[in-house]
Amino acid sequence: MRLTSKGRYAVRAMLDLTVNSNGNPVRLQEISNRQNISLHYLEQLFRKLRNGRTVKSVRGPGGGYVLARSMDEIAVKDILDCVGENINPAKDILGSEAESADTPEFHLSKNYFQNLGIIMRDYLSTTTLGDLIRKSKDKDFMAKVSDNPMANKLENGPKTNPMAPYNMETPL
Repeated sequence: MRLTSKGRYAVRAMLDLTVNSNGNPVRLQEISNRQNISLHYLEQLFRKLRNGRTVKSVRGPGGGYVLARSMDEIAVKDILDCVGENINPAKDILGSEAESADTPEFHLSKNYFQNLGIIMRDYLSTTTLGDLIRKSKDKDFMAKVSDNPMANKLENGPKTNPMAPYNMETPL
């Protein structure tokens, strides 16, 4: 699995939107300036994020984007899925190689990477924008977020459970 700049930029932009919205729409130009991401690229990403219902657009003067749901309801996986990021480390194991490699080692490695994909999806599904913001240790960043009314329940919001161990010997 290789997380591309598309996925990284989408997560960064969504974090920026969460932190800087203060209950008001945020213009993409502002996110572009703060995150040093091309405005044109952000427009493409936010079109996908809007279609995926993670953000809403507000038209007119003072318009921009706001979160479509609470920061604790938007998982990192939701963002990556919206922009078309493939998070399956076993995607290359299937196909012509699978047809010709019928060895115990092939099947062991295939099962391992399929299970890794399940663990990754579970982790990304249970990590929200709110979780990422709460995990930040930067005092200035946390002070900025605590002034944001959209960052609801920042200190007392839901906590995700650590992932349970997985058996890597057989596929789940």
